[in-house]
Amino acid sequence: MLDYFTIIFVVDLNYIFAIMNMILIRKAKANDMVSVLDLIKELAEFEREPKSVTIGVNDLINDGFCNNPKFKCLVAEIKSKVVGMALFYGRYSTWKGRTLHLEDLIVKKAFRGKGIGKKLYKKFIEIAKKESVMRAEWVALDWNVNAIKFYKNSGAKVLSDWKTIQIDKKSINNYLIKK
Repeated sequence: MLDYFTIIFVVDLNYIFAIMNMILIRKAKANDMVSVLDLIKELAEFEREPKSVTIGVNDLINDGFCNNPKFKCLVAEIKSKVVGMALFYGRYSTWKGRTLHLEDLIVKKAFRGKGIGKKLYKKFIEIAKKESVMRAEWVALDWNVNAIKFYKNSGAKVLSDWKTIQIDKKSINNYLIKK
C-alpha cells in the first residue's frame, strides 16, 4: 500500500524528469535516420516481427529526404538523443479527399510512460489540422490494448468492420506471372 510520502516522491520524480529532460518534438533530419531505424527495429520486436524489417538507413534517407519525399517524420529528443518518432505520409480517400496515414509511432522502452508518445501524437494531430486533411488514420494490433485505449480516449474511432489487406513484393510478382 502506498503512503502519502511515497506518492509525493513518485510525483516529484516525474516532475524532476520533466524539468531535467526537456522533451523536444521536432521534424526529423537525415542524420536522425540511424536512430529512426533503431526505433523501427524496436517496434518490430514489440510487434513480434523482428525479422520483417528489410529497409536500411540509406532507404530512409533516400525516400524521406529527396525531391519528392515519401514520408515525413517527427522525432522526440531528450538531451540531443532521439527517444521516439512518428512517421507518416499523405494519402487520398475517394470519399473524403486528403488524409494522413500514421505508419508508426514508437518511444524507446526505457522512456515510455513519461508522456513522450502523447507529445508525438499531439504534434501529428496538429499537423493533420494544419494541413486541413479530412481524416488521419493508422492501424494498431488488436492485442495492443494500451495503444487502442489511448487512441479511443483521444477521440479516434477504432473500426472493427475493416480488415487490413497487404500483398508483398513476391506475391505481386507471382500474381502478375499467373495472369
